[in-house]
Amino acid sequence: MKNVVLIGFMGTGKSSVGRTLAVRLGAAFIDIDEAIETKCGMTVSEIFQKYGEDYFRKCEKEVTFEVASRKNTVIATGGGTVRDEENRKALSESGFIIALTASVEVIAERTAKEGTRPLLEGLSIEEREEKIAKLLDERRGIYENADYTIDTGELSPLQVVEDICRFLRMRRG
Repeated sequence: MKNVVLIGFMGTGKSSVGRTLAVRLGAAFIDIDEAIETKCGMTVSEIFQKYGEDYFRKCEKEVTFEVASRKNTVIATGGGTVRDEENRKALSESGFIIALTASVEVIAERTAKEGTRPLLEGLSIEEREEKIAKLLDERRGIYENADYTIDTGELSPLQVVEDICRFLRMRRG
């Protein structure tokens, strides 16, 4: 089976949907952020704090190429993984790209827990929404080029999984 690669902004459900989808498909599941944390022995937030974003992106690229070489895997990308063209190419060659989307307000609510989202750390709700809107706008073209797009704002992870499975059945004939 080709891989199923979940892309989208932080808080759109890539990890929760990915785990459930992998079970449903009988596939392996890899969360790129979790794989980076395992490889580096620290959380994404700690990597950002200690080494900065450039170092994190270097680790992210290494892990992305490792997981893209696998088969029969559901891959949950980090929110910024697909900003890198080489990452996008490797992932798209390995499987179907599914973009998970949600409104700025939904994302702001889902990412409100402090300490887990380095790019939104320490911002007021208004500042968070402004930053989210700006980043979403910068990444919109990437998400629009996915093989399939689902707005997760009003759906449960299980409903999103059902939608993805319908898409996969149609694509496989």
